[in-house]
Amino acid sequence: METSHAQALQQKHQGLDRRLREELNRPAPDSAKIQALKKEKLRLKEAISLN
Repeated sequence: METSHAQALQQKHQGLDRRLREELNRPAPDSAKIQALKKEKLRLKEAISLN
């Protein structure tokens, strides 16, 4: 895999992690949004580990 592609996946994963933390710290977190962010984060983690 190209290094730039791996870096892009890692950056997206970090961005999702940041968005997840922000959502969890809100006064009234949206559980559906949290679940969607976690699924996307897991999908990216799997893509990173496969390459």
